[in-house]
Amino acid sequence: MKIRRCAVLFIEPREDLGIDWTALFSGAGALSASLRWVALAPHLDRETTIDAAQVAALGTIGQTVWTDRTDADGRLGAAMVDSLLALGLLLDDGPAGNPARERDTVLRAQHWRPLSAAAHMFSRWDGMEVDKGMHFPSFEELVQAYGTPPPPAIGRGDPDQAIKLPPPAGGPLDAQLLQRYTGRNYDPEAVLPLDVLARLLQRTFGAQAERMLAQEAMVFKKTSPSAGGLHPTEAYVLAQRVPGVAPGLYHYHALNHALEPLAALDPAEASELARQFVADQHWFVDAPVMVVMAARVARNFWKYRNHAKAHRAMMLDAGHLSQTFYLLATEAGMPAFVTAAVNEKAIERAFGLDPLSDAVVAVCGCGVAGAGQTTLELRYEQ
Repeated sequence: MKIRRCAVLFIEPREDLGIDWTALFSGAGALSASLRWVALAPHLDRETTIDAAQVAALGTIGQTVWTDRTDADGRLGAAMVDSLLALGLLLDDGPAGNPARERDTVLRAQHWRPLSAAAHMFSRWDGMEVDKGMHFPSFEELVQAYGTPPPPAIGRGDPDQAIKLPPPAGGPLDAQLLQRYTGRNYDPEAVLPLDVLARLLQRTFGAQAERMLAQEAMVFKKTSPSAGGLHPTEAYVLAQRVPGVAPGLYHYHALNHALEPLAALDPAEASELARQFVADQHWFVDAPVMVVMAARVARNFWKYRNHAKAHRAMMLDAGHLSQTFYLLATEAGMPAFVTAAVNEKAIERAFGLDPLSDAVVAVCGCGVAGAGQTTLELRYEQ
């Protein structure tokens, strides 16, 4: 049998703080700290506590070339090798059916940059309720706690040498640019007309043109830029109130301009999923449509293999698309939103996405504005 280390592994010396009650009652310092080693392996999708001896042992086995198990046993001891195999940090070439090895194989096939893979896998949420589990202070509370914030704009260089620019000329985009705002108060009864949804999806996520650059290498032209012209971001739709589209989960096909049904939902189920998707940000839940942006990792990393900027390019891709979505919603007379505060794991379960292959980045949506403001919105005032 042969073994090797998993493809991506980071080990963090983590300090856990606590109260030393004995020291506290004796009048000494009350804060205590304990150190432990935490293994972060993206293919496992969980943190694993290991000891110093296991840390040292992992450092002797490479992640690419297979090593004879008998050689490792002789150097490290069979018990040590067994413990690391059981944790999924070492992998063997034994019979099929080893879940850790199968997930490691998927990870290797995507060509992730190791730091990016770890950051992606260990920043995903599940069951987070932003409005309940976190307290975001008001600006007044922040100023009281932390003092005046850094200025919104800064100067660089000699101000006397600054070149004053002429006022911007008006243009056809001004109406959408200046009226765009993040909607946080949606009419819970209003629908999103099908023709509006069709324009939103096609002009944001749809292919405007296609071109074959090489044999079996097709690229799309879209309204937003994308690194390498790859456009890896897929749109997954949660429909709540769209005439002609039953409540449910759908995938938008960028070339065919069609919604592909994935799961039917009743209205209550759709609303509950919407709440889970946006981590209980109740001000977004009533939007009649939400669109999940999930990057196809293999599409992006096909070109940018193990590249330091590949993950950043995927994030930029979603940012470009969300602004296009905003402007199209504004054109239709509706507010929109985009949020990265999402429960990625709930979204993955709902749409059947593998986080190593389909990276959920953000959720956007839009709808008819409600009659009043119960949650603050920052709108442009002329």
